[in-house]
Parts: sequence; C-alpha cells; structure tokens
Amino acid sequence: MESIKKTTFAAISCVHTPFENEGAKAWMLAKLSKIKPSHFILLGDLFDAGSVSVHPSEFEHALEDEYEKGYIYLKDIMEVLPDSTELIWTHGNHDDNILAKDPRRSPRGLRSLLSWNKHYEFGDLFRMWKQIPYSKSKSGVFKLGQICFYHGFDAGANSDDLETIQMANLMGGHAHRLFIRGHTHRPTVGVVQCKRSLKIKLPWYYANAGTMGPLNPDYMNRKDSSGWGAGMVVGEASLSEPRRPSTSDWDAHVELFDG
Repeated sequence: MESIKKTTFAAISCVHTPFENEGAKAWMLAKLSKIKPSHFILLGDLFDAGSVSVHPSEFEHALEDEYEKGYIYLKDIMEVLPDSTELIWTHGNHDDNILAKDPRRSPRGLRSLLSWNKHYEFGDLFRMWKQIPYSKSKSGVFKLGQICFYHGFDAGANSDDLETIQMANLMGGHAHRLFIRGHTHRPTVGVVQCKRSLKIKLPWYYANAGTMGPLNPDYMNRKDSSGWGAGMVVGEASLSEPRRPSTSDWDAHVELFDG
C-alpha cells in the first residue's frame, strides 16, 4: 500500500506594516515556535502601502519604513521556524499597490525602483520567500495538496462563501478542497463548509486567518470592525494525489488571538 505523505502548515494574513499588532505578533511567534510547521504562508498585505495610496493620508512614514518593518517582521518569523520550513508569501492588494501600473499611485519612470525585492538592504531576505502574485487566477494561488491559499479579493459580508465558490470553480471544481484566505480581517471560528444558501451546502470548505494588523484603524471609525480579529490557520495536508478527494486529505483549525 502506498504511504501517504503529509505536511504541516501555518498561515497568517494582513500585517499592514508599520501598523502591525505587536501583541498578536508575540502570540503568533510563540505558537510557531511550538508548532514548527513544514510550510509557513503569509497570505498577503505585509505592507500597508500608504505612500502609494490613491487616497490622501496623514501618515508620516515613508515606503522604506514599511520595508524595514516588513523585513523585521519576516526575520522574526524565520528565527522561530526550522531552517527547513518553506516560506510562502501570496501577495495581497496592498502589496500589489506598490507595484501596480497605476499613475495615480506612482510615476511610471520610478515604478521599477519600488520593488522590495530589489531593496539594497532588505531585498536578500524578501527574496528568500516564494512569492505568489496578486491575481484572481491559478497563478495567484499556492496549492498544498488539496488546500488552496490566496489573499482574497472581495470583502463583503458573504464574501467568504461567494469567493470560495469562485475560486473552487477556478481551480477545477474538485470537491472537498479547503480554501484559506485573509483580506476581510474577519477570522472564521474554525473551518466552515461553504453554502450556496442557508439550506444548500456545497462540497468545499474555507477558513479565514483575519488580520495581524491594527484592529481599530482611524479609517474604520465610521465603519463596523467588530468582526475583526487576529488569527492563524494551522493544520496538516496530504501531498499524495488522492484517487477520490475527501476531507480526510487535510485537517485544519483556526487559532484565535484573544488579547
């Protein structure tokens, strides 16, 4: 009988340096030092990218300050993980805003200089991470067995369900896959079975890691952020191609920071 090869993982999302949640970071590092996953996935938005926003802001920091904070954040993660851990970073919309071909955000002639991977001081560490582009396509998904990791694109109240349906179809429509994302800043309480309606359940599952960034930023003063929270999705995935996929090909749960 063929042996089943399994691997462990941990995933977080939405750090938004230089506004990272220091309490959540300390909690996450302590968890990682015990879990020691084979794969660590940052689900995007390492940077806040306020300096290339299309909206005016009163931030005093520069883009390079975000790079330095992001460098420290990733370095601290790497120091508590085994050297063998695979490091994956699926870019988020805020990360992508830095590189976007959009004259509202950056002049065309300077855009090539904005890449964090080319930064003279911090680029070597950033390049140690396998980076997945921000794209609503197969190229924007990191696949580990029957689990699909990506940042996320929609943020409405039902976006976890609706986007899981979209991504499941995009990835071939195979049943029993698990889709893990962030983007909404609203962590799920565990793994959730996708629904088409209250009565119709679909053969796909999802989990949301929430945010490792600020929970009450100024721009949310007039909006509802009561569902925001910090979390980390951890679990195990089978790397053997199943003859008939099932939920036994993976196991996952969401760790929630209660600080």
